Amino acid sequence: MDARRALLIGKRVRVIASKNISLTGISGVVEDETRNTLLIRTGKEIKKVPKKQCTFEFEIGEEKVTIRGDEIQKRPEERVGMKIK
Repeated sequence: MDARRALLIGKRVRVIASKNISLTGISGVVEDETRNTLLIRTGKEIKKVPKKQCTFEFEIGEEKVTIRGDEIQKRPEERVGMKIK
């Protein structure tokens, strides 16, 4: 399965690049997802991170997968069912 179609909630994630440098380096577990944001639990805090501005590294199974936020900028239920060209 293409990682862009995977369910992201519960996956470990790290922001590896962002137009907003204060977001780069945020890492944790995806708590929730909307069309435009990921809510990432970083210990005791939950950070709201915009998908569009960032490039993420997800741990999916044993793999680390890099995904640009604009590639997953859809509602989760739309993204999981989308066809990848």
